[in-house]
Amino acid sequence: MLPVRKQQKLKKELGLFSVYAIATGTTLSAGFFLLPGIAASQAGPAMVLAYMLAAIPLIPAMFSIVELCTAMPKAGGVYYFLDRSLGPLFGTIGGMGTWLALILKVSFALMGMGYYLALFIPEIGEGHIRTLAVILALAIGVLNLFGSKKSGRMQIYLVFFLLALLAGFIGVGLPSINPVHFDGFFGAGFDSIISTAGLVYISYVGVTTVTSLSEEVRDPEKNLPRGVFLSLLTALVVYGLGTAIMVGVLPMAQLAATMTPVADATAVFFSKPGLYIMSFAAVLAFTSVANAGTMSASRYPLALSRDSLLPSAFSHLRDGVPVLSILVTVGSIVMILLFLDPLRIAKLASAFQLLMFALICFTVIVMRESGLDSYDPGYRSPFYPWMQLVGIFAPLWFIVEMGWLPTLFTVGLIFVGTLWYRSYARLKVQRSGAIFHIFARLGRLSQQGLDYELREIMKEKGLRQKDPFDQIIASSYVVNLAERTTFEVAVEVVSEWFADRIGHSPTEIGEQFLEGTRVGATPVARGVALPHFRTEGIEYAHLAIVRAPRGLKIDVPHPLQPGAHTSQLVQAVFFLISPEDNPALHLRLLAQIAGLVENEGFAEIWQRTSNEQEIKELLLRDENCLSMILDSAGLTARLIGRTLDQINLPQGSLVALLRRGNDMMVPRSNTLLLENDRMTIIGEPEAIHQLRREYLSVKEGRPVED
Repeated sequence: MLPVRKQQKLKKELGLFSVYAIATGTTLSAGFFLLPGIAASQAGPAMVLAYMLAAIPLIPAMFSIVELCTAMPKAGGVYYFLDRSLGPLFGTIGGMGTWLALILKVSFALMGMGYYLALFIPEIGEGHIRTLAVILALAIGVLNLFGSKKSGRMQIYLVFFLLALLAGFIGVGLPSINPVHFDGFFGAGFDSIISTAGLVYISYVGVTTVTSLSEEVRDPEKNLPRGVFLSLLTALVVYGLGTAIMVGVLPMAQLAATMTPVADATAVFFSKPGLYIMSFAAVLAFTSVANAGTMSASRYPLALSRDSLLPSAFSHLRDGVPVLSILVTVGSIVMILLFLDPLRIAKLASAFQLLMFALICFTVIVMRESGLDSYDPGYRSPFYPWMQLVGIFAPLWFIVEMGWLPTLFTVGLIFVGTLWYRSYARLKVQRSGAIFHIFARLGRLSQQGLDYELREIMKEKGLRQKDPFDQIIASSYVVNLAERTTFEVAVEVVSEWFADRIGHSPTEIGEQFLEGTRVGATPVARGVALPHFRTEGIEYAHLAIVRAPRGLKIDVPHPLQPGAHTSQLVQAVFFLISPEDNPALHLRLLAQIAGLVENEGFAEIWQRTSNEQEIKELLLRDENCLSMILDSAGLTARLIGRTLDQINLPQGSLVALLRRGNDMMVPRSNTLLLENDRMTIIGEPEAIHQLRREYLSVKEGRPVED
């Protein structure tokens, strides 16, 4: 077994606006400000249709990527998904190829910026355009070294200012369209339209590149789908209306020959000042895509290195920033700018992205059919598997229509990735993809490592907003065992309680817990055990908590001697029984408990707890829980002498626990509140925040909240 390297975690600093800004910023750049002229030279007025057709193979890929990144929000995006589903060979090809495609896109954008800058300074020649592009690439690299939060914040400012300018362009440009310019719409032929769609497909790729940053997104199950879908909608509106304006106001000969189509179109209905305004918008767009593209691309070497597919130096973080990965990415961009022509090879990058998105759609099929309970996406693609089948075959058709050179480039990248894997990485990795779980269902092969990794990801993601974890904790059964005893004694105690709630006998329940422990299904670590099982016939999950400060002896399978057992001493046991038909919720509940007990200082605080309420409050999520002591000298004084049904609690909150002296009370609507009562309220974060503002006070230098 190879040694496992402890991974450093990236900081979660990106919210919904950052996700939207990064996705939109890498989309509305060269595809809008530079490519329309090239597209018009191939497809004529039908280049408007080509832009719309180009989105077709993206839509299945977008739905598939969103599903995958809400299940596996890890750095590396496409690479990580391919590696964990199809195996490290495909991961290597996808990771290295997508990284190259992204830096080509960034280089393309930086060169395009030079053409618009030349409108301000006509003396700028080809050499100076490259020099300016190199300088900006270096400046963006420096910005990225300060972390995703700062570069993400700049991205928000860039994108929203850009959208404001584009709204003005569309609003004034639409009335200026001359329908005569659309005569002979299909004159270039359908094959040319499809080929052009393949060329401009790279315009939309930015919508999904943000997934390579998913590990750095707060609440990825909510923010990633919303940000990506909003970005695609924005791109479709801007590309559809914007290209129609360009065709409608410029003679086709002029449009097909220009490298600054937006500025030329603006000059028609806005005259000279408008030309400069939209040229400035173009500079903002190119800066935006270069910044977001550099951020996204730099996460691919990081992810490959984490999995031993690149040297370990790429996975080292400094203050949460992959410094070497950023430096190599920026250095590669500079080399391309200096020695290649990014404008000529954009089509090649587009072809490889098409292949990757076809594989991503196949990945969703593999993950769903693998039967892994731990594959638990927060968003599921609609119309499965038909959506994915379209997403597999449509890109392949586009690649063929694009011609032999893009196809050859794609084959070349596959060859280079395969060669690297065979010569460097093959002996350094010991894992397979989820596709082998499909084989397991056919009786061939299983790979347990991925299931374990997905469970670890579930722990990192945490619970979903509607998961009833706090309610389960509040209604749980707590047992304090003062003397040292055995696991069997604890099982006997809690089985009686469970029997009254799930319709099985105490003997049946106890045997399930004991059997799970005998076969190694009970996680035991850090002085904590989590016996668990699922059963039919129950609607809700139930939890029993055993606190054993003097220790509880539990026998578990010996890790090195098959068939033998070893004894461990634990101080906490969490018995969980969940409905059979919801395995994902069961795993999320287990992952949440496991994450809590792994927190630094948990064991020490657990030993200090003295009663049921303190035990439950330790497990409740801070943002969903508020505990306060009623004090006649504080803001809680207004609650004293009132019954619970007379308290105006915010919607979405309730009193879950009430302790009076040494007694735990069942909170009821007619329960009268007295001074020094300790009240625990659970609810939605917004409701808890409102209660904190209303009742949290200071008395004698310390908060009333205890």
